[in-house]
Order: sequence, then structure tokens, then C-alpha cells
Amino acid sequence: MKSKKKKSKENLSNIDRLTQKLNINDMKLEEFLDTLDGFKDTFFDNPELEMELLLSNGFPIELKGDYIYLKTSKTAFYNQTFCVVDIETNGSDVNKGQIIELGAVKYKEGKIIDSFDSLVYARDVPKYIQEVTNITPRMLEDAPRIQNVLKEFKLFLSDDVFVAHDIKFDYNFISNSFLKYDLGKLENRKLCTIALARRTIDAQRYGLGFLKELLNINIDNHHRAYSDALSTTYILEESLKNLPQDVKTTEDLILFSKSNNIINKEIRGR
Repeated sequence: MKSKKKKSKENLSNIDRLTQKLNINDMKLEEFLDTLDGFKDTFFDNPELEMELLLSNGFPIELKGDYIYLKTSKTAFYNQTFCVVDIETNGSDVNKGQIIELGAVKYKEGKIIDSFDSLVYARDVPKYIQEVTNITPRMLEDAPRIQNVLKEFKLFLSDDVFVAHDIKFDYNFISNSFLKYDLGKLENRKLCTIALARRTIDAQRYGLGFLKELLNINIDNHHRAYSDALSTTYILEESLKNLPQDVKTTEDLILFSKSNNIINKEIRGR
């Protein structure tokens, strides 16, 4: 049992360990910088520069007086800005394909407060992708280049919580795209609506199409980035209505989405 716990701790990333510490207590700036200095595989040898990099990559920390605190551990989830994201790509591997459409919706305090929607220039869109998305190469001929879309999206995202209905794919693909074009990577806190829905919505399946039908979300253009991001926003909204009372902060919400409180453990997420 001890060895399993030790192995699990060793598998945590620098950011995971830092988040765990900050979620327990605020840290003196000096202690925070010492912690960064002790991490392996950092981009900079200088902890001050490493802190600036974390901030530019969306890690939600703030300096107040002599202390660093994690904003998502202090923010009530109702007051949190969530950036709900969906992408369409012309391949599942970022080294062979790219994003061809990126859509996002900002949601806070029960309202949609902003949106992002862009096609992305690409020379090739495989036939099966065209059939699923209805995105053709001709539609992308005059679209902005991937570097420009990623730069604009990074500014749009800021340090908001990144939300997606398949968090591993969307988050990792965008983060790897940032790295590919020398834009850093994603360090935002993240929330998966499949995982959250399994703990808040009683359903037979948890794929986007099924939940849209179950919740009467009447949005057309399934498998288009902005439409799917908008649909996911309404799933997030429904899930937030059904949280237990002890979920108060954004970090509580993220932790709850990974808990054992699954409504029907026999049903898979997709």
C-alpha cells in the first residue's frame, strides 16, 4: 500500500505538486520561488523567470503582499470564469495534423460573457473529416494561419479554467500546438464535462450527442467547434445546478469531478 502511494506521488508533475501545496496553504513568495528552484526539467534556471512563464501559460496564481495564492482555491465556482473549448482537427496527432477550427465560450455567474470562433488555414482535410465536420479545404483557403489563431486564443483564454467534453484530447492537442509554434504550453486548471456529468446527471450515456438530446439542447452543427463548445457550456451549466453543498470553490469542483461519486458506475463516459 505504501509503495503504491509513493509511486503515485512520484508520477505527479511539478504543476500538480505545486497545486496541491497551494490548495492547502498560501505560500510565502520566497518559499514559492525555492519550490520552483527545486523542480527538475524547468525551462529556466531562474525561479523568477519560471514564475513569469507559469503566469504567461495560464497558471492561476497571484501575489498578494508577500504571499502567492492559487486563485481557483479562493474563488467560488459560481464566480469563476470557465472557458469552454472545442476543436476540429485534420488528424489526431499534432505532429501530422493541425487544428482546422477552434471555438470557445466564456461562462461566468450563469451567463455567457464572451466567445471565440475561427476556422484555421490548412491545405489538407481528409475525406472522412470533411464528412464528419462539413469543413472543406475551400472553406479554409482564406482562413487565418494556425500561429495567429493560437496567439489570439491564448490571449482569450488567459488564466481561466479550461473546460472541454473530452479534456485529454482538446487540452493536450492545444497545449502541444502551443509548444510546436513556440507559444509555451497550457498550465490552466482544467475540467472535463464528461467526468462532471457522470457525477451530476443521470444518463445512459455521456457522449455530447446523447446529452444534448437528454437535456433538450437544440444546437445544430454537431462536430463544429463553436457549436460543440456552446453545447458543452449548457452541459456545464446543468451540472453546476446539481453539485453537493460541500462543493464551494473552483478547486472543490475540480476535485469533485475526479471523485468516486459516479451516479452509475456501470456506464462508461462516452
